[in-house]
Amino acid sequence: MTEAITPKKLKPSTIRIGTRYRANRLKGPYDAIVIGSGIGGLTAAACLARAGKKVLVLEQHYTAGGYTHSYARNGYEWDVGVHYIGDMGVSTTLARRLFDYITDSNLKWAPMDENYDRFFLGDKVVNLRAGKEGLRHSLLNAFPEEGEAIDRYVALLDQVTSGMQWYTLSKLSPSLISPFVSKGLNKVLPDCFNRTTYDVLKELTDNEELIGAITGQWGDCGVTPKQSSFMIHAIIAKHYLHGGYYPVGGASEIAKTIIPGIQAAGGEVFTYADVTDILIEKGKAVGVRMADGEEIRAPKIISGAGVINTYERLLPKEVSEKVGYPQDRKHIKPSMAHIGLYIGLKGTPEELGLPRTNFWIYPGPDHDASVGNFLKDPHNAPFPVVYLSFPAAKDPDYQNRWPGTSTLEVVAPTSWEMFECWQGSTWGKRGEDYEALKTEITDRLLEEVYDKLPQLRGKIDYVETSTPLSTAWFCRYEEGELYGLDHTPERFEQRWLKPKTDIPGLYLTGQDILTCGLVGAMIGGLITTLSIQGLKGAGLAKRIFVG
Repeated sequence: MTEAITPKKLKPSTIRIGTRYRANRLKGPYDAIVIGSGIGGLTAAACLARAGKKVLVLEQHYTAGGYTHSYARNGYEWDVGVHYIGDMGVSTTLARRLFDYITDSNLKWAPMDENYDRFFLGDKVVNLRAGKEGLRHSLLNAFPEEGEAIDRYVALLDQVTSGMQWYTLSKLSPSLISPFVSKGLNKVLPDCFNRTTYDVLKELTDNEELIGAITGQWGDCGVTPKQSSFMIHAIIAKHYLHGGYYPVGGASEIAKTIIPGIQAAGGEVFTYADVTDILIEKGKAVGVRMADGEEIRAPKIISGAGVINTYERLLPKEVSEKVGYPQDRKHIKPSMAHIGLYIGLKGTPEELGLPRTNFWIYPGPDHDASVGNFLKDPHNAPFPVVYLSFPAAKDPDYQNRWPGTSTLEVVAPTSWEMFECWQGSTWGKRGEDYEALKTEITDRLLEEVYDKLPQLRGKIDYVETSTPLSTAWFCRYEEGELYGLDHTPERFEQRWLKPKTDIPGLYLTGQDILTCGLVGAMIGGLITTLSIQGLKGAGLAKRIFVG
C-alpha cells in the first residue's frame, strides 16, 4: 500500500533563464531568428553569434532551455530532460568540443558512478560499467557463455559510429544532389546501419535475455528494439561507453552558460515569446508573427519547434503543401509519450543511500512484448520500463543550493490515448477525473521506487506528476512526445529531414533533423549553422569535427 503524501500547492518555479519578451525590448534588425530555445536552437544561435551574427531566440515557455531546463518548487530542484550525458570526461570528444565552444568552457561536468546504468530485467540484474572493457565485462559477467556475440556486438558499435560522420555531413547536401549522396552513403555505411536493432542483434545471438540487456537503454530514444534503427541504438551505446556525466549546478546551467555568447553579439533570448506564424512573402520566409501581433523580420528563420509543428502549425497550409509535406508526413510519426514523477526527499543523498547510477526497471527482457502488453491494458499491465534518476546525487553543487534535501525523478512511457480527452485543457485545471488518473499512476510508480529503494518509504516529502498533457502544454509537442520524431529505419531514410528546407530563408534545427538526445540535437544546431554559412563554416566544421 502506497503511503499518503500530503499534497502541496503548486508554486511558480524560481528558476528563470532568459529575458521576458516585450515588443519594445526588440533591438533589430536581426541576422537570424530562432524559434525555440532547446539545445538545437541555442547551439545554432551561439555558433552564428560567434561568427558575428545578431540572433534573436524566441521561447514561448517561461524559461529558456527546452528539455534542458530545470525547475525549482517547494524547496526542491529537478531537471526535465538532462538525466545524463556521455563523452564529457575529456576535452577531445566532438560533443565536449562543441559544448566548450558554445559555452566558452564555462559549463563544468561531474562524473557519475563507474556503474552508470543498472538494468533490472525481471529477476536478473545487469550493471553497465564505464569503458569499452567495462561494457564487455559487464555483459560477460551476466552472460559468460556469450563472449563471441558480445565481442562482435562491440565491434559493430565502432563500425556504425564511424559511419555516422558521413550520415551527418550528408545533411548539408543540396536537394538537387541528394540521390547521388544516398548512393554514396549506401557504399560507406555498414549493412547494419539502418536495419532494426533486433534484427541486427538476432544475427549475433539467440539469447533473448542478452538482447534484452544490450538494448536496456532503449528508453533513451523511446523506440523498442524491433522498431528502432540500429544506428540510434549504436550511437546511444557508444555515447555512454565511457560513462555518464551531469552538469555541475544543474541542467539550467546549460542555457545559462550559452546565452551570454548570443548576447555578446547583440542578440537576445526572450521567454514568454510565443510565435504563431512564420511569415512567407513571394515564397520566401521573411520573419515571424508573435501572439501579440508583432511582426519581426530577418533574412534567416530557424525553426527548432519540431518538424511537425513547423509544417503543420507555423507555416501556411498552402506553403507546406507546395513543398510536398503531406506526402513526406506519411513517413514520419511522433515518438512515444511519457509520465514523469518529480520527487522531493528530506535528507542528503548520502543519508538516503541514493546512487549516482540510473536504474532501468523492466518486467522482463522482451521489451517489444512489454510495450505491447502495456498498450493493451495500461491500467493493469506492468510499465514496460521505469527509469529512476537521482539528480541531487549526480550534481556536486546541489547541497549548496538546497541543503539537507534530495530529489528523485521517475520516467515511464505511456500512451497519448489515455490523456487525449483532456487535450486543449489548461495546465493545473483539468478536473477530478484527470487528478484521479494521475494519482493511480503515481501510486503505481512509487511502488516501483519502494521495491528497489525500500529505505525511501516514509522519506518522501513532495511528489509532482507530469503527463503527456504537461509536455504538450509546455513544449508544444501536440501528442506529448518526448523525442520528437520516432527513431525508426523509415525516419532515417527521409532525405528531406535536414537543415535547409525547400522554402528559401527557412531552416530546421534540433532533434528532428539528426537524432534525439541532448548531443544529437546540439549537433543538429551545429549542422544548421554550417548549412547557413556554407564555405564560411569550414573553419568551424574542422574545429568541432576534427579538433
